Amino acid sequence: MQVTAFSIPARPGWRWRICDYGGATLEESRDHFLTIAAAVAQGAERLAHMNAVDRANSTRYSPTVRRRNW
Repeated sequence: MQVTAFSIPARPGWRWRICDYGGATLEESRDHFLTIAAAVAQGAERLAHMNAVDRANSTRYSPTVRRRNW
């Protein structure tokens, strides 16, 4: 999961958003922050307290490469 900061031109300030790796939004701040850094720091703190598991890509990845001799 990742924390991003965004701003809406019509509203001053920054907000944080927590998304899974599939792009789904899990949570978004209602508070506004003066800087990107403050928004991301608060979002990262919230993510640390969440008990969420990212299931966006539930398939298992195997780094083993199998080659065929043609």
